[in-house]
Amino acid sequence: MKKIKLLALSGSLRTCSYNTATIEALKLIAASSGIEIVIGNIKDLPLFNPDREDDHIPAVIELKSNVGDSSGLVIASPEYAHGISGSMKNALDWLVSGAEFPHKPIMLINASPRASHALAALKEVITTMSGNIIEGALVSIPLLGSGLDRDGILSNPEISNALKAALNNFCSEIQALKPDKPVQSTS
Repeated sequence: MKKIKLLALSGSLRTCSYNTATIEALKLIAASSGIEIVIGNIKDLPLFNPDREDDHIPAVIELKSNVGDSSGLVIASPEYAHGISGSMKNALDWLVSGAEFPHKPIMLINASPRASHALAALKEVITTMSGNIIEGALVSIPLLGSGLDRDGILSNPEISNALKAALNNFCSEIQALKPDKPVQSTS
């Protein structure tokens, strides 16, 4: 298998976020398979303003660079008021006009299966942006109210196996999409 480098983004800015804990656990699961996951930072992004798209904003440059350098994107985002978290929507808005995002394979993680509105909205936004949602890599895990952190997620066989299966499906799809080319961008 060729080297796979993924960028993971949590749509929650909370310190004890289930979404962040999930991508931290996924990073450790991936490392055991030789897959690199970089956890991105969206908390320092300014509010999206099209008038500032040509400005030199370090957080935006870093986000776009990380997306461009990745083989795929993992997104774990909570549901707030039946929608995508504002921080995740803001990050996606910064990526709308760039060349980094279109056709990028996307793995979605839903940390609360009852959060169906945000998942549907996230799918709509990503599809509109020409992202490639890999359905076999969509995973819903019951974390809401569980009290599980990264280590608790890793030690829970049902949840860690679901994450591992989704990650395996995701990486297999990435490999199938570009069999003759390296999956890691050289930009």
